[in-house]
Amino acid sequence: MTERLLQFIWQFQYFNNKHLQLPGGESFDIVHPGLLNANQGPDFLAARIKMGDALIIGPVELHIKTSGWYKHAHQFDHHYDKVILHVVWEDDMDSSQSPIPVLSLRDRVSKLLLQQYEDWMNNRWFIACEQQITQVSDITWLSWNERLLVERLQRKSAIVCELLQQNNQHWEETFWWLLARNFGIKVNAEAFEAVARSIPLTVLGKHKNRLLQLEALLLGQAGLLEKDYEDGYARQLKEAYQFYQAKYKLQKGPNTTLFLRMRPASFPTIRLAQLAMLIHSSGHLFSKIKEIISVKDVKSLLDVTASAYWDQHYTFDKISPAKPKKQGDSMINNIIINTVVPVLFAYGYLRQEQEYKDRALKWMEETAAEKNTIIQGFAQCGIKSRNAFESQALLELKNRYCDPKRCLDCAVGNGLLKGSSKQ
Repeated sequence: MTERLLQFIWQFQYFNNKHLQLPGGESFDIVHPGLLNANQGPDFLAARIKMGDALIIGPVELHIKTSGWYKHAHQFDHHYDKVILHVVWEDDMDSSQSPIPVLSLRDRVSKLLLQQYEDWMNNRWFIACEQQITQVSDITWLSWNERLLVERLQRKSAIVCELLQQNNQHWEETFWWLLARNFGIKVNAEAFEAVARSIPLTVLGKHKNRLLQLEALLLGQAGLLEKDYEDGYARQLKEAYQFYQAKYKLQKGPNTTLFLRMRPASFPTIRLAQLAMLIHSSGHLFSKIKEIISVKDVKSLLDVTASAYWDQHYTFDKISPAKPKKQGDSMINNIIINTVVPVLFAYGYLRQEQEYKDRALKWMEETAAEKNTIIQGFAQCGIKSRNAFESQALLELKNRYCDPKRCLDCAVGNGLLKGSSKQ
């Protein structure tokens, strides 16, 4: 038994609460267990207990053993002066004379619930409840998925807020930083964000209509124009970059871009060329996204192809079979899921404008689910994702609840333990 499990059992009344008696023999009924207290003081506040005709309202404190009250010196702490009930797992003292009424739950809790919880804490499966998870009702999943996704987006909103504080509340700049990071995918995310931070949007805006110059700025700041290339286009880019680097006094960051263990279509040269084309084809990106209603229009905005040079190249000085370097559906969806929706949600969340939050959630429903090992793992357990709304919720569930074994804070774990408490 742990104090968190004891709190859970008391909070949801997952024990036999019939014919309750205190050590002194007085009978009582629990009208309401109170509200879990996240601050200093007793575990639950404003509990309501009926003794005879009297309704007593006040805090409830929980301990594994009755002696915990004295071990923690609560008798000397004024925060506990008004406690109306001391709930324990094991009454290890003579509590009949205690000034605080004591209720022991040890003989009132289902052995099946305790065994189930212990099994979850000790197993090393993909998720603790993988053998029971399909027993959870559709209604539970519906509400829990939405809460998980909102929690995920609120957490990402905090990141957006930090970036806004760094750039004087500039939403377009913040979006540009996160967009560039997304284009770098996992391997080059840090390096691409450093590139974005090193080139102000005002500079990019001056060169919006000159694609070669945009490529030169991005590839140069990424450290990809430092060699002496034989290719004429590469030499043009290098010459342009050296001029504008000096003109704008651009400083390169310490991060280096990586090519190892990557598919050629994801090489940083290709991703930066596509990013340059996106800037070239559409300025003030975040302002445009705020005005878009349909996610199809967002996809059209992000549907870019690198310049013609890259049709036969993945890197400089090496010709490859001709193939336009078009941004695929998978990458477009990835950008919507990991940049467009989080920033749009953050905009609504931080400015208290519900329409943007609602639109962000709707776009998640209309975007295909990701394909990764976590989503595959849930599918093997019988939980399949129909869209990004559900897959993002499952990622939050796995990383924030399942892995740290927060089963007591999870609607799925709660529902399953509730069933066990009745057996």
